[in-house]
Amino acid sequence: MNRSIRKVAVLGSGIMGSRIACHFANIGVEVLLLDMVPAALTPSEEAKGLTSAHPAVRNRIVTEAFQQTLKATPASLYSTDFASRVRLGNFDDNLAEIAKYDWVIEVIVERLDIKKNLLEKVDALRKPGTLITSNTSGIPIHLMAEGRSDDFRKHFCGTHFFNPPRYLRLLEIIPGAETDEAVIAFLMHYGDLFLGKTTVRCKDTPGFIANRLGIYALIQTIRAAEEMGLSVEEVDKLTGPVAGRPKSGTYRLSDVVGLDTTVHVAHNLYASGEGTDESRDAFALPDIMQKLYDNKWLGDKTGQGFYKKIKDEKGKSVILALDFKTLEYKPSGKTRFATLEGTRNIQEPVERFPVLIAGEDRAGEFYRKTFSQIFQYATLRIPEIADEIFRVDQAITAGFGWQLGPFETWDAIGVRRMVSIMEDLDLKPAGWVYRMLENGKEKFYTIEEGKRLYYDITTGTYCKIPGQDGLILLSNLSENVVWKNAGARLYDLGDGILNLEFRSKMNTMGPEVIEGIQKSVSIAEKDFRGLVIGNESPDAYSAGANLAMLFMYAIEQDFDEINLMISQFQQTMMRARYSSVPVVTAPHSLALGGGCELNLHADKVVAHAETYIGLVEFGVGIIPAGGGTKEMALRCSDMYQAGDPELNILQNSFMNIATAKVSTSAREALEMNYLQEKDQIVLNRSRLIAEAKQAALDLADNGYTQPKQRTDIKVQGKTGIALFLAGIAQMRLANYISEHDAKIAGKLAYVINGGDLSYPQQVTEQYLLDLEREAFLSLCGEKKTLERMQGLLNGGKPPRN
Repeated sequence: MNRSIRKVAVLGSGIMGSRIACHFANIGVEVLLLDMVPAALTPSEEAKGLTSAHPAVRNRIVTEAFQQTLKATPASLYSTDFASRVRLGNFDDNLAEIAKYDWVIEVIVERLDIKKNLLEKVDALRKPGTLITSNTSGIPIHLMAEGRSDDFRKHFCGTHFFNPPRYLRLLEIIPGAETDEAVIAFLMHYGDLFLGKTTVRCKDTPGFIANRLGIYALIQTIRAAEEMGLSVEEVDKLTGPVAGRPKSGTYRLSDVVGLDTTVHVAHNLYASGEGTDESRDAFALPDIMQKLYDNKWLGDKTGQGFYKKIKDEKGKSVILALDFKTLEYKPSGKTRFATLEGTRNIQEPVERFPVLIAGEDRAGEFYRKTFSQIFQYATLRIPEIADEIFRVDQAITAGFGWQLGPFETWDAIGVRRMVSIMEDLDLKPAGWVYRMLENGKEKFYTIEEGKRLYYDITTGTYCKIPGQDGLILLSNLSENVVWKNAGARLYDLGDGILNLEFRSKMNTMGPEVIEGIQKSVSIAEKDFRGLVIGNESPDAYSAGANLAMLFMYAIEQDFDEINLMISQFQQTMMRARYSSVPVVTAPHSLALGGGCELNLHADKVVAHAETYIGLVEFGVGIIPAGGGTKEMALRCSDMYQAGDPELNILQNSFMNIATAKVSTSAREALEMNYLQEKDQIVLNRSRLIAEAKQAALDLADNGYTQPKQRTDIKVQGKTGIALFLAGIAQMRLANYISEHDAKIAGKLAYVINGGDLSYPQQVTEQYLLDLEREAFLSLCGEKKTLERMQGLLNGGKPPRN
């Protein structure tokens, strides 16, 4: 069957329902969002003379829930305009409309009786072949399917989105006993390609995969911390980025999610584990969790949990951490462990784990204990929750934001070495691990011909992980390195396309990266057909130029070096723009400052939907001078049409730079003119490099010709400068900006308008680049600019001096 999804009905408008509706709206699907009719009028409705029959009353619950979602941060929509794709209604008046919809998703309260009652109505109203799924996080799929029609059961399964669904990549697909395999195949593909998810097929077991292991790991971490006397801050430091996990750590994550949510899942797993889970008691709450739950200190939703935010006497926000012994809050302190100090210069988590596990202090003891527990539990859950180990790692990394799953982490440490550590703690893994080692298999994963293989327990051999054929993963291509230095690595992707990967901290663009761009363009022009500039960093595509180096030169007032550095940066951006082969960039996450400028100069940008891009130099007292200001002037010039208010168009770009505005999505970047209609937005981050490679091939196949530098950029000259300076003066008088802000804005106005020209006229790119560099150099001589740079480099926010 050739199935397509044009219209989706979401039943239930709570936090999850509304956010799922928004994510379908993000990809252009028409959504019907329904919820209950209120039981009674509110006082305000009575005061307005409304009756229970009025649409505003009948749709009050769904309207209020959806509006609350639209106001929440982080935003659930790529663009506020997409809210119009969601139509609101209620179960009484609009449920019959599901007969016109391709997919119905139930997202109501987690009670089996209520779900079954609604699904019975859905069964009677749906058209045959309609997909029906439940977003349950724990209720067995087979119980919800009981009593339903044959066609319903054939097209029914679980689709467990993780919250928030726009940002968390996991989508667990849970078939029922009678679910058609074609339905599962479709959902696995649709979730991957259209929704941008890591789709993981799960068994219909308690908590499925991610929550079963993730909640186990969270509770065991808290229990271990309690036993070892570790503080809140210490544990969050140990379980944050240093261990390849989100910066929230364990306790902060609990506060964000809500302790009540964690407790609810833990109680369900404890109750359902009787007789089937030998580690069932692990889901009993540690004392500290129980105390917080009893006190209703549930985290952010109640204003306090493991942390509490207050205002000090100066009105400044202060983060307090809970003292487990006194149950009182104290100022959050710095934490230091010798083991962590030993990993300071190790960027890759896969290289840090052997050091962490060998630590001789409490940090090392903590890692050995918690890793052993998690690894043992993961082995014992196979084949109960999954037949293959890769599904476990995919679920944990996509659902909980770990960079490496349990088996991937274990591989990084060394399987045999970790088994010995576990045995010392009397925590032996499942028998299949011993059999694997006895058969000479020393790793859970291996790589062959650029594809990743996993150890298959049933056959005792390595098998290819399915779903890789449409992907290119740089981590699998270590044998394809063409050239490298300390900050960059160039891969041969095949078919005549290269990929340049930045490997500096936060992928900042220092001398090694600049050399990498120049070298990769030269190699591509000589022997290849095109170049992609992309990477797989979880944190940043590129956080911009190396500010520490610039600050050093600026402090010493070494303007010759600054001039040389900026000139080289500009030349590198122009080298990428005017290469004889197509250059395609593949940004994701943060693409700031110089990282944004690189994308502005690409032949095509293939951006992940979650790309946060912007020219942020203003915040540290300078203006974009790697071609960013020039490029925005150029793009505005191309937008000018007869009769259009040209200065209004230019002002939008000016304000984006002057406020250091960063897009909240690739879609907003398009609206801000950082991306253009010729560029491409990709939902699934894992597909980004492959899509960028295809874009480079398409450009090459379609007869790519090296472009000529532009000489026809229309600038406004004194007319534009005068208008912008008047606006700057008004903002300064109203005290919206500081005197130094006004100075920087004046420099920006001068450059983006083409300098002190007596009338609007056309200029060259090089003319604007020279203006950029001159303004940049002058600002680097300002004391207040240096103060801003220093503030950021010291780990804080730049002062608004």
